[in-house]
Amino acid sequence: MVLIENEFSKNYVILKPENANLLDLFLFLLPFGLRKKKFIDCPYGKEDYFTNFTDRWLIVVSMLLQFILSLIATPLAKLDAFLLKLFNFISFNGGFLGILSKILRGKGFVKVNEDSAEYTSVVGFADWRRDLDSSIKPEQSFRYYSALTAMATKISYESKPFVQSVVNDRWKMKLLGYFNFWNDFQGRTTTQAFMFKNTAIDPNVTIVAFRGTSPLDAYDWQVDFDFSWYEIEDVGLIHSGFMKALGLQKATGWPKELPKTQTHEFAYYTLRKQLRDIAKANEKARFIFTGHSLGGALATLFVTVLCLHDESTILEKLDSVYTYGQPRVGDQQFAKFMLNCIQKYGFKYHRYVYSYDLVPRVPSDAVLFKYKHFGRCVYFNSLYKGRIVKEQPNKNYFSLLWVIPKYLSAWWELIRSFIIPFVKGFDYYESLLMKGARLVGLVIPGLTAHFPLNYVNVTRLGKLNVPDEVEDPILRYEIEDDY
Repeated sequence: MVLIENEFSKNYVILKPENANLLDLFLFLLPFGLRKKKFIDCPYGKEDYFTNFTDRWLIVVSMLLQFILSLIATPLAKLDAFLLKLFNFISFNGGFLGILSKILRGKGFVKVNEDSAEYTSVVGFADWRRDLDSSIKPEQSFRYYSALTAMATKISYESKPFVQSVVNDRWKMKLLGYFNFWNDFQGRTTTQAFMFKNTAIDPNVTIVAFRGTSPLDAYDWQVDFDFSWYEIEDVGLIHSGFMKALGLQKATGWPKELPKTQTHEFAYYTLRKQLRDIAKANEKARFIFTGHSLGGALATLFVTVLCLHDESTILEKLDSVYTYGQPRVGDQQFAKFMLNCIQKYGFKYHRYVYSYDLVPRVPSDAVLFKYKHFGRCVYFNSLYKGRIVKEQPNKNYFSLLWVIPKYLSAWWELIRSFIIPFVKGFDYYESLLMKGARLVGLVIPGLTAHFPLNYVNVTRLGKLNVPDEVEDPILRYEIEDDY
């Protein structure tokens, strides 16, 4: 039998920017313009999806962004490689002063070794910290694991030798696996994650950290800006790019098991097997999933598919999910499905949002896309003052009401980057690269608010006010005890 792509879902909207040109998109925007869409795939008879102008505009924006990203993918990759070599060359040779000293003394330069534990990503050069904050004690359970998972999501952008060195040597924990997973729709390994055991404090705790969007990786950005969706029966409407990154199968969607002939490793199926084995071998095992940005979406969606498959062996041992700067993943039905999962299995879900970070405010919750957050949000402003809210302020990034506050916050963050090491200590020194990124943030406010550095800071410096409307007594007890 021939399997047909998308047949696993009865309802979907798939954007195909490669099939469109600028004239097509212009006509699509017009009230009585193009409606037979070679660049949008949806079930027959669902053309009424596109009667709303806001939805059509978002489709055009998504298509244009994906088209631009496809054009600059190769130049971006070359720029990323150049910057990595340049920054690591400077670092391996002792910085600018070290290079100058070698030139004056006529000594040769140290060759950059990409397999070295010192080889660092662009994210790593934006925030050089590798050690955990020793002032945060394990007894402060909520705060301790917030700080630990925030650091784990930060180093998830690094290479295996780097991660292994940090986890094993600096944190005194045990790396269980470092993975590069296949994306069947992109035809390449574009999803990364690592798994480690907290042997320093509690060897029963295993943490899975998903990598987020690399700043100069066009393929990651294409996943983020693809507003396509599939509706999964009994679950809801879900962002297709995130599902593809996690291991969605082209024709069969989310089968319970993959064929034994499958040669690629997919994030969901490989990690599920690892966790099944741990759960069966240790009755006291507990699991924590985490991720920043795209990684936060994958951590959330990983739980979704586990619930879809009723993987009780794993879910009954799931302690909590920590996400940082996570975009919306699905619609209102999806949100209800996840809340039911939380209630059924009793795990905790902590969604951190810092200030005007733009990513938690996308994709839009317009008529067609309907993306919604679920659960409560652990929100911190740019002064690192936090509170528990149902939804972060300015829930949609493009709201005109929040333009001035966003720009003021961006200016404050730039000024603070020069002040904070003198107030809080050298651990909070921001590199020239990070200061440069904050300059870009003056043009696109909320962009640099998304950097992992900010989430590491809020878990270390943040003070959280717990309002009376926090309904979860366990969460309330943990937060009041830790903060």
